[in-house]
Amino acid sequence: MREFTALAAFFRILFHSDFAQKVRQLLDGQAVCEKPAIAAPAPPTPKASPAPKARPTRGQAVSLLAALQREARFVDFVQESLDSYSDAQIGAAARDVHRDCGKVLDRMFALKPVLNDQEGATLEVPAGYDTGCYRLTGDVTGEPPFRGVMVHHGWKATRCDVPQWSGSEMAALIVAPAEVELRTS
Repeated sequence: MREFTALAAFFRILFHSDFAQKVRQLLDGQAVCEKPAIAAPAPPTPKASPAPKARPTRGQAVSLLAALQREARFVDFVQESLDSYSDAQIGAAARDVHRDCGKVLDRMFALKPVLNDQEGATLEVPAGYDTGCYRLTGDVTGEPPFRGVMVHHGWKATRCDVPQWSGSEMAALIVAPAEVELRTS
């Protein structure tokens, strides 16, 4: 789950300067104040989780991360220190990573906007809306329906075709295997 959150945060930071500024404030230890969205009802108390397995199994998150690394070099890009590179070099690398990550996400998830309206459009959030589909910010007071300006259209997956792991237990958490070039003496 954290991998998906990190991936979503990466792209949101890359394309939304206001969000990037808030993340920078958090990283600098500053409080970020925003009026809270309407709280969703408290989830039911979780049942006791089963005892953890003795050996790890590969989840869909690791499979997705492995595909992003294999096809777009995403992990290499994120793990690389960019301090010694020029903005032009970073931009050239980001263009390739961005394009190739998009291909992976399209193939596995076929992402579509939650709403088809343009950002900045005025819209109405109906009474009984699903809090998983709308995140309300700003002056959230009163009862729905609410009227506001769409800041982001949201994303939904129209499919989930993350490959099932068929490798060994030992390699279940390997995102990218170590590469060794053999040479003749």
